[in-house]
Amino acid sequence: MPTPRIPLNRFTLPALALFAGGLLALMIHSNSQLARDSNPLCASWLAHGIGMLAALLIWLAMPASKTTGRSDPPPIWAYLGGVPGALVVSLAAITVNSPLAMSGTLAIGMLGQVLFGLLSDHCGWFGLPKRRYRLPDTLALLPILSGCALLIFGA
Repeated sequence: MPTPRIPLNRFTLPALALFAGGLLALMIHSNSQLARDSNPLCASWLAHGIGMLAALLIWLAMPASKTTGRSDPPPIWAYLGGVPGALVVSLAAITVNSPLAMSGTLAIGMLGQVLFGLLSDHCGWFGLPKRRYRLPDTLALLPILSGCALLIFGA
C-alpha cells in the first residue's frame, strides 16, 4: 500500500513549521526536566540517543526514496547538523531552568534564529542564494525584540 503524501503548498508548509515549533518547545521542556534531575550533558546524550533510535525507526518505516539525480556528495558541513543540535539541547536545558524560563528561552532563541538566518541569507552562507538585507528585515526584528523584552522584563 503506498504511503500517503502530504501536499506541500502555501498552507501546509506554514502549518508544518508551526507544528515543528511546538515540538521544539516540547523538546526543550522535556530536556530541561531531564537536566534538572541530572545535568545538561546527560540530558543531551539521552535526548540524542533516543532521537537517533526514533529517527532510525522512522527511516526504516519509510518507503525507499527516489534518487535526486545528483552525483556529487553533500558538502562536509552538511553532516555536522548534530553539533549545533547538541549545543541547543544543552544550552536550552540550562536557560529554561533559569529566570528566563521557557518563554524567555524560546523568545531569545527565535531572535537568534532570525538574526542568524538574515546573516546567512545576506552572506550566502551554506550555499544559500545571497539576499540583500533591507529595511523590512529591520522592521520585522523590532516586534521580536519587543516581545523578548516584554517576556523577560515584564510590562
